[in-house]
Amino acid sequence: MNLPWHLYLMAALYIIAGLNHFRNPGMYVRIIPPFFSNPKLINILSGGAEIVLGILLMVSYTTNFAAWGIIALLIAVFPANLFMYQNKKASFGLPNWILFVRLPLQFVLIFWAYQYTL
Repeated sequence: MNLPWHLYLMAALYIIAGLNHFRNPGMYVRIIPPFFSNPKLINILSGGAEIVLGILLMVSYTTNFAAWGIIALLIAVFPANLFMYQNKKASFGLPNWILFVRLPLQFVLIFWAYQYTL
């Protein structure tokens, strides 16, 4: 089965983002809300999940599973995006409007992943 190019694009984005968790962990640890007890472990797990799910997206047999996994991951990381919007120290100096736009962007990414669950 030939997979569409936009599925490969999605997979590449998640793999690259996941690798960045290991290349620049401080960036991700900084946006994890303080009520989570082990932000370094959360960074490792979420980065690893992005890499694995990105790879699984490209295997036709596991695309559906990976898409559901990405949806779950996007929901799980939403508190970090919200924390980044609400906390100036976690915002990297980005304007509030950009941080605000990131919030509904999560729903767009969820919808994009959902297209591969059908």
